[in-house]
Amino acid sequence: MYVNFRNMLKEAYSSHQAIGSFNWYNFETLAGIADAAEKLQSPVIVSFGAKYLSNMSLETAVALTKAVAKEHSVPICLHLDHCSDKLTVLKAIDLGFGSVMYDGSKLSFDENVMNTKDICDIAHDSNVTVEAELGSLAASESSHEGSADDKEIYTSAEDAAKFIRYTGVDALAVSIGTVHGMYKGTPNIRTDILAGINEAAGIPLVLHGGSGTPEDKLIECINCGISKINVNTEISEYVISRTREYLETEHPHYSVLSLKQREWTQEVVEKYIRLFENN
Repeated sequence: MYVNFRNMLKEAYSSHQAIGSFNWYNFETLAGIADAAEKLQSPVIVSFGAKYLSNMSLETAVALTKAVAKEHSVPICLHLDHCSDKLTVLKAIDLGFGSVMYDGSKLSFDENVMNTKDICDIAHDSNVTVEAELGSLAASESSHEGSADDKEIYTSAEDAAKFIRYTGVDALAVSIGTVHGMYKGTPNIRTDILAGINEAAGIPLVLHGGSGTPEDKLIECINCGISKINVNTEISEYVISRTREYLETEHPHYSVLSLKQREWTQEVVEKYIRLFENN
């Protein structure tokens, strides 16, 4: 069932749960995510990163997602992730994405506000949900989002309240110590900062960099207002690892390997959906 993110978001926020937002790059990852959601009868966000426009067009992403969603009974929302280009965001809205993330985190506060508000005004007319980001996450070597030059800048609770008031954004991604990619050392997740942001914000918050974050910290974050958690790198690393192991002993047809990769994607996603809903 192809849906908008709005009702999912409100329900998760009010019930102190989080919706998993899982990145996909091809049919196998998309179908594996949807299969996990169907098995657990849970709504899910299938997140198509702007970085993967070299893999397929926005038009193809919409067509594939609608086709897969039609075969599943659970709510599935297509989300455009980490897009800093306004024209691409607007195109995604026009094509029927249920949710978009405009990433103006590298801009000045005022520029980020101005661009985000413009997008919110247009998106809301089409009943599309908008996520924005305030602060900045660092990126590890394993990350396929951001760059190695990215520096961590914690989100300010005061700035978050202003940003939300000025833009009318539906969800806000915050920086509290998670990273894009897998951690090099022991994560230092600042749930004290998150609690202050949550108190000031009053809207659903988003945690980027869910891969590799300790489960107890993810639960703390959910209890402090996080309603959407992004998982990307762990899907990629797990499927590649299982593929490598499989090919050491088997020599399958590519079609058989594709089915296996769909199953391995499902395994990662199931783990996180169970965690996010049963914290």
